[in-house]
Amino acid sequence: MQPLTIIPVVKDHARISAIGSRSFLLEAPGEFDLPAQRRIWALSQTLKGWPELAEIIPGMTNLLAIFKQTPEDPAEVIDRLYEAWDAARSIDLAGKTIEIPVHYGGKYATDLPALCDLSGLTDREVVRIHHEATYRVFALGSAPGFGYLHGLDPRIYMPRKTVPSLKMEKGCVTIGGMQTGVAMLTGPNGWNSIGFADLQMFDPQSPTPAMMAPGDIVRFVPARIEL
Repeated sequence: MQPLTIIPVVKDHARISAIGSRSFLLEAPGEFDLPAQRRIWALSQTLKGWPELAEIIPGMTNLLAIFKQTPEDPAEVIDRLYEAWDAARSIDLAGKTIEIPVHYGGKYATDLPALCDLSGLTDREVVRIHHEATYRVFALGSAPGFGYLHGLDPRIYMPRKTVPSLKMEKGCVTIGGMQTGVAMLTGPNGWNSIGFADLQMFDPQSPTPAMMAPGDIVRFVPARIEL
């Protein structure tokens, strides 16, 4: 999540930014990794007990706290958030395991050649490295049901595009930086597509619309490889 207006306050390497008048973004210090995310999950559980909050949105090693009303003393809010962060202990979420069948290569793998050029790997090596990894859902966001997945092998890192694809298809299996995921909507997308998953991952009519939830384990299973 990208803040629009930022007034940063940094303490003990954590960072809190006031976004507008009612929202505060806390960014975890250290590496973009599972220990940092586990502490964000713990902070989220703590903040659920704050009645003055309208919404709590855990992100990728960050958390956005939105208040119902503009706090009279933002500095006091920042101090409380730091106290909650300092007291937060790492927790793990007992998630389910999700297997996603993927058609690797083919007409939807529009960015696979560029990834091969960047990595120096063959297309088969890229596919093998991608599907042999085990991923963890850190957070949901960007589009309904979209899961930010941690666990990408650094060998197949691919930066997001400076110019997004104008019409990437829903279901494309993508890599963006050190993350991977599945496109939930057809439209502009700055991630890099290496395959396609024909699986309904968001059903607005379901009691639990999103297939993924924070803490889930995700594995990509080759249903077809067309290289």
